[in-house]
Parts: sequence; C-alpha cells; structure tokens
Amino acid sequence: MLTILFDGIAYGMLLFILACGLSVTLGLMNFINLAHGAFAMAGGYVAVVVVNKLGVPFYAALPIAFLAPALLGALLERTIYRPVYARSHLDQVLFTIGLVFMSVAAIDYVAGSQQVFIQIPPSLEGRFEVFGIGIGRYRLLIIVVCGLLAAGLQYGLANTRFGSRLRAAVDDPRTASGMGINVNAVFGVTFALGSGLAGLGGALGAEILGLDPQFPLKFMIYFLIVVAMGGTSSVTGPFLAAILLGIGDVAGKYYMPKLGAFVIYTIMIVVLLWRPQGLFSRTTSR
Repeated sequence: MLTILFDGIAYGMLLFILACGLSVTLGLMNFINLAHGAFAMAGGYVAVVVVNKLGVPFYAALPIAFLAPALLGALLERTIYRPVYARSHLDQVLFTIGLVFMSVAAIDYVAGSQQVFIQIPPSLEGRFEVFGIGIGRYRLLIIVVCGLLAAGLQYGLANTRFGSRLRAAVDDPRTASGMGINVNAVFGVTFALGSGLAGLGGALGAEILGLDPQFPLKFMIYFLIVVAMGGTSSVTGPFLAAILLGIGDVAGKYYMPKLGAFVIYTIMIVVLLWRPQGLFSRTTSR
C-alpha cells in the first residue's frame, strides 16, 4: 500500500511539472494553450536524441530539454501566439488544437510512430526499501526535482518583482503599461517559462510514460484536469490536484485495472462539485 502511495505521488509530481506550464498560461495569462503538450513532447524528444543518440549524460540533458522548448515557445509566442491573445476562447482552442495536430504529424514524419524511451543512468535504476516501502530511484528523483520546482515557482510568483509585474499585467494590462511595465515582454517570458517546464516534464516522463507522436493528445485531458481541479490562483492548487490524481490513477490501475480511467474522472467530478472553481481560484479581467 505504501509503495503504491509513493508511486502515485511520483506520478502526480510528474503530472504537475507537465501541467504547471499550462496552469501559468491559462490561469495567469487567461490563454487556452491546448498545444502545451506539444512543448512537452518536444522536450522529451530533445532529451531522447541528446542522450540516446549523442551520448550526453542524462543530468546534462535536462537543462537542454528545458531550454529548447523555452526558446521555441518564446519564438512562437512572439510570432504566432501573441495576435491570438485578444481573440475569443473558441478561436484560441481551434488555433492551438491545430498546432497539436501539426506537431503530431511533424514528429511522426521525422521520428516515426514507434514509442521511444530515454536511457537513464544505472544509478537511477531499480528500487530500494525503507521501512518496507519500495522506493524507485528514478521516481525519487522526480519527486525531489518537481518538489523543488513547485516551491521555486510558488515563491517566484508570490514574492518576486517579476511575479508582481505578471499579476499586474494580467489584472489590468493598460494600467500596468502606464506604470512602465512591458506587458508583452512579461507575457513572452511567462510563456517561454511555461513551455520550458513542459519540456522538462516531457524529458523526465520519457522513461515512465514513453514518447510517441500521439503524446500531446494522450495527455491533453490530464493537463486540463489538473488545471481545472487545481484552480488558477497559484501553483499550490494544481500541485495538490496533480498529487491527488497521481495517487488515484496508480491506485485505481492497481486495484481496479479495468476501471482505472473511471477513478480519475470520478475524482475530478467530486472535486468540481465540491469546488466548482477549483481548489484555488481567482478571477481576472483579461
């Protein structure tokens, strides 16, 4: 039981790091980016190529997997995303879902449709026991990395000057611009950060989830559930929602293999009936 709980927490941490970028863009920028999973897939494939093909050490590949999608996100935000900010949510959904299918087709053409996994170092393979709990070394790494990222994001958004500028830019862009805040630059950096975090999550998840061209479509619903359940006021809500979903998913697949997906959606429905706006929420004017 405790081993299942540990694996569920690790899976939840992975879901959080995959979805927290969407939480930032959707919750703080009020932009529906359904192509978020494409950036996660990009980071995963970058990590697989540099580790499996080029022989780069796994730990050195993680910053690369963050930087590559972050730079791609910054470029796309400036060129094709920015004009869509002012459009309706339906336009944003249609625009970004089109990008998803374009990314799926591009990866299928370049890398093929076969599922691939990243090669992790021997030191991260296997398990060890602590008080009867089977702890996977790689999953422990995921918990540590994602926990530090969650704490850093929460601190950065709540206690730094950039976090204050971002909140001001979201709440009232005109007033923020009048106060000397470069709203476009703030949104560009935020979008790049969210894209980079998605890429890092894709790299960390490449060993557990595997990578194939359908990755953005398979996990899109999970990203949306995490954001919907967690709310949009802070990083804390999506973090707790991801942990809850991870434990529920792992436990459901272990105890009720045929009803694993049913457990996830049951948790979502119960939480949203209890808290329709999510565990934490806030309204924006943008």
